Amino acid sequence: MKIFESEKTFAFLDIGPLSKGHSLVIPKYHGAKLHDVPDDDLGELLTVAKKIAVAQGLEDYNILQNNGRIAHQVVDHVHFHIIPKPNETEGLGIEWPTKPADKGELQKLLEEIKSKM
Repeated sequence: MKIFESEKTFAFLDIGPLSKGHSLVIPKYHGAKLHDVPDDDLGELLTVAKKIAVAQGLEDYNILQNNGRIAHQVVDHVHFHIIPKPNETEGLGIEWPTKPADKGELQKLLEEIKSKM
């Protein structure tokens, strides 16, 4: 069920929602992973996701985008989920097992990333 459509973007309700209002925003350009889609075709995706969240009056929600099977990507087309989180049991459930980082390793990684951008 279509929510929004423009020249480069399409948004619709998820057919297997995690909660009421779970929606998807996709670029019309086909790319399996985020880095496969030209920047120009990504420009409006988060703006549309924001508008969908606002239109639903969401206060608590997740915006999710997965890349690759290990990262839980099932459909080989870039898509952003807007997942309402109305309470503790509905919506996306996430565990975030953080661990302490070595400051030296972080600095090295920072320099490596910045040099490639």
